Amino acid sequence: MSGTTGTAPGAPAETPAHAGSTAPAETPAPIEADVTAATERLRAALAARERVVVAYSGGVDSALLAYTAHAVLGEGALAVTAVSPSLAAAERRAARAFAAEHQIAHLEVCTDEGERPDYVANGGDRCFHCKSALLDALAPLAARLGAVVATGTNLDDLGDHRPGLRAAALRGAVTPLADAGFTKALVRAAAARAGLAVAAKPAAPCLASRVAYGDPVTPEVLARVEAAEAALRGHGFTQVRVRAHSGGTLARVEVPAAEVERAARLRAVIEPAVRACGFTFCALDLGGFASGRLNALLPLVAATGGRR
Repeated sequence: MSGTTGTAPGAPAETPAHAGSTAPAETPAPIEADVTAATERLRAALAARERVVVAYSGGVDSALLAYTAHAVLGEGALAVTAVSPSLAAAERRAARAFAAEHQIAHLEVCTDEGERPDYVANGGDRCFHCKSALLDALAPLAARLGAVVATGTNLDDLGDHRPGLRAAALRGAVTPLADAGFTKALVRAAAARAGLAVAAKPAAPCLASRVAYGDPVTPEVLARVEAAEAALRGHGFTQVRVRAHSGGTLARVEVPAAEVERAARLRAVIEPAVRACGFTFCALDLGGFASGRLNALLPLVAATGGRR
């Protein structure tokens, strides 16, 4: 299983701040020992397995896991990326590029979550159905290789609203990072110490996470979100979310609180750019960016049986 899917395309749209620098970011001294201990535990756990298939999105968690699995197991490690309308093209390119740079064996598989009614309905358990589709696609490959499927779940993920974790557990996937004691901070610190450019990469959940719970997840809405976020990054907003509401007609733009004023000054540029992507309305969230903001809708969705 040596090699990758082929020559990787160019760099991703969101280039980490230190990409291209000659030295990796310095790991803060207070957690240096924790990084070393967690890394040793991770390597030991991987070494105990003959073959591993890593569910690899290209984010810092799965990238570190794929990188370490390759370092420990060589051809016994395979990184697999799920391809569907919920994966932004920039993220797909970034995943390919990272695997190629580090000579990690890499495959792409198409997943069918968009054909699953429970996923499209976008209830509070959407992630369960998405992860189920991913694991169902990886299972035959892992079985043929005699491998276990490993996800990039870290300890912090365990305390968040992540129904996908249950789907992965039900299908026998393992969580080497969490088991080794990696938090989000330790993952980034370990990636930085290894000189991996993804150490500073902003989190980039799947595009479906931008769609308000209770609104259908469709390829058309996902394409609008992807295009609008790309347009905003083109205006210098590297950390941005475009949340789709009201059946994909309303775009609620989140940028870091420190950049809200700049976004407001650029409203004459941002508003038509977002509407050109297919949205009818564009709103700037004055509260600023925060992960998981749409979780505020979960009680309403639960109370109405998924209808809003």
